Amino acid sequence: MPLIEPGKKAPAFTLKDQSGKTHKLSEYAGRPVILYFYPKDDTPGCTKEACAFRDSYDEYLARDAVILGVSRDGEESHRKFKQKHDLPFTLLSDPDHEVAEAYGVWAEKSMYGRKSMGIVRSTFVIAPDGTIARAMRGIKVPGHSDKVLEALAG
Repeated sequence: MPLIEPGKKAPAFTLKDQSGKTHKLSEYAGRPVILYFYPKDDTPGCTKEACAFRDSYDEYLARDAVILGVSRDGEESHRKFKQKHDLPFTLLSDPDHEVAEAYGVWAEKSMYGRKSMGIVRSTFVIAPDGTIARAMRGIKVPGHSDKVLEALAG
């Protein structure tokens, strides 16, 4: 499935967070949303990415932005990951990868010659009107949070 392009309406979703609370994209209408998809809780790259968002969190708050991390991991895994790294934002569970598919980030990946399906590390900046302002797929973790902040600035 292709990546959602800028200017298109962001696909709606309803997912549960690390505490079992349900979140809908529509709840954040009127605010910019940073929706980032990552492969797995507490792995080296995903931890660095989450901690970079954590370390810049005040800058996101200053721009009234909401950060939502999404992976296939369950509520308990998210809860442990969030607590272990003191993450101030919400982690959402997409166990059936329906939302990842809707955003075009569920794809075949290859690691050490083995092919499997999984989440391609990607970030979407969703404008306050619910459209995709910026789509970043297959991102590199170092410096990524800074690029997302730049995208928020316009």
